[in-house]
Amino acid sequence: MSFDEIYNIALMQGFAGLSLFAVLLLMGLGLAIIFGQMGVINMAHGEFMTIGAYTIFLLSSLTESYAPGLIQAYFPFAIVCAFLVAFAFGWLAEWALIRHLYKRPLDTLLATWGLSLGMQQAFRTIIGPKEVSPTLPDWLMGSWSPAEGLDIPINGMFVLGLTIVVTGGVLLALYKSRWGLRVRATVANRSMANAIGINTTRTDRVTFAIGCGIAGVAGAAFTTIGSTGPTSGSLYIVDAFLVVTFGGAASLWGTVVSAFGIAQTQSISEFFLSGSMAKVLTLLLIVTILMLRPQGLFASKVRR
Repeated sequence: MSFDEIYNIALMQGFAGLSLFAVLLLMGLGLAIIFGQMGVINMAHGEFMTIGAYTIFLLSSLTESYAPGLIQAYFPFAIVCAFLVAFAFGWLAEWALIRHLYKRPLDTLLATWGLSLGMQQAFRTIIGPKEVSPTLPDWLMGSWSPAEGLDIPINGMFVLGLTIVVTGGVLLALYKSRWGLRVRATVANRSMANAIGINTTRTDRVTFAIGCGIAGVAGAAFTTIGSTGPTSGSLYIVDAFLVVTFGGAASLWGTVVSAFGIAQTQSISEFFLSGSMAKVLTLLLIVTILMLRPQGLFASKVRR
């Protein structure tokens, strides 16, 4: 194998890591908002990703059946719908369940784990146990060849671009909007936030729903690289928690850096090792770094 071939393979492997990074980051962003900002351990976060993926599939099926001429244009609209549907279910879950369990993280873990099992069974009953895939527009298919022997999937570039837009929007909203100001005030001092007139109950509900909506966008991105089943979201929940914990539970920038590091380490390791061994190596590196730095890569600053 020539040097150029090895170089091209390494580049494509690195881009495969960017695709994994995009999905992990979208999952991690939603979880960082819910877990890092609110202290809620949401074990059903993967199921909100599945809701987003199923929304894309259902809209794809409806478009094929009733408006086949729009099949090339439905996908961006479907991504917005995936966010809104997951947002609505997140709002309902917070109102019905989560609001009763604040300041009880272990109870939120058990409650949302039960919620995830119930949602998986609902998916099996309503959609079916088999994995499904939407019909993607032609412009998402194929690959781009910037050089001979180097093929970069177009769907991977689209997912990466979508992730950059969503990440930028979340950071802008958190640090430059009234909602972000209310969230940061509530996290810093809930009693004082209530005293100055912030409706912390509404802030919590909107924050949880937005986190779930971002998971729905992750599900929409996931449909471009894999098929969706009732348990698809649960396959990513552990990795999403690793991303948030490794980066620092209250740091969105830490989530970005840790998602990139985990995805690239795993992808590049798979070039030299088997998939399971690459996963083990990645976990060992994370555990070793967390032993040296338990607060994560980016620790939140607290006044003393």
